[in-house]
Amino acid sequence: MLEGIPARQRAKERAIEGLLFLAGVSSILVTTAIAAILIYESSAFFREVSVVEFLTDTMWTPLFAEPRYGILPLLAGTVLSASVGLLVAIPLGLTIAIYLSEFASERMRETVKPVLELLAGIPTVVFGYFALFLVTPLLQRTVLPDLPGFNVLSAGIVIGIMIVPYVSSLAEDAMRAVPMSLREGSFAMGANRVETALKVVVPAAFSGIAAACILAASRAVGETMVVAIAAGQQPNLTLDPTQPAATITAYIVQVSLGDLPHASIGYQSIFAAGLTLFVLTLLFNLAGHALRRRFREIYE
Repeated sequence: MLEGIPARQRAKERAIEGLLFLAGVSSILVTTAIAAILIYESSAFFREVSVVEFLTDTMWTPLFAEPRYGILPLLAGTVLSASVGLLVAIPLGLTIAIYLSEFASERMRETVKPVLELLAGIPTVVFGYFALFLVTPLLQRTVLPDLPGFNVLSAGIVIGIMIVPYVSSLAEDAMRAVPMSLREGSFAMGANRVETALKVVVPAAFSGIAAACILAASRAVGETMVVAIAAGQQPNLTLDPTQPAATITAYIVQVSLGDLPHASIGYQSIFAAGLTLFVLTLLFNLAGHALRRRFREIYE
């Protein structure tokens, strides 16, 4: 494959291939190591707490005198905050992606897209205080006067704003990859630009759009500082976003910064919670992979 290429160039090509191979292997090794550590540390926890109790108990009070270890309140808070975020991010992100792909001029696209991607670089602690000191008071003064100071709704809205670049950038890339011939065929059939965007381009780019949404969901589920600051740290089994709740990541932060002995069952509970979060994220990724395989379009 490298025949006819000078020896120095071949050496550079092999070096680059080697670096790319090491990068790929290292990502696999790191993921495997994370999974191994979580399973190993969680095994000590599950020797004291049954898996059935962990998955079915509706109380999570590991720091109380009579501890209970039901992950459902933390899991509900995690899913609820992520769901609110996705309800904000997916419509807004897809609207931006359609505009940038199908309607914006090249100059507008080159201006707006980097600005959106800069949004992803803002520290999440800033978003957390933005939710606590701006979004929550704004909601209290307008539509929800009885909204508690700590609540999932504000945290979820800000998480949605935070993950908009994940949806808009990846979805726009997927739409731009749709061949121009499909658009031209739609125009030839009498469709306008809006109909072409919604009925031709979006369905053709569905696998990429689905991947963008799954990535955004994984990012929302794993968010830590926004929910730790704005949603409260009270494990609460509720599906009401106007109530405070704790998430898995917020609990991990709360306990890991405390004074619990490392060998205690309370400290080991953070690894069981982390393993739950790891499995949840893995399920999201598997769902994204299945969607990409099911709806992937290959154009020649």
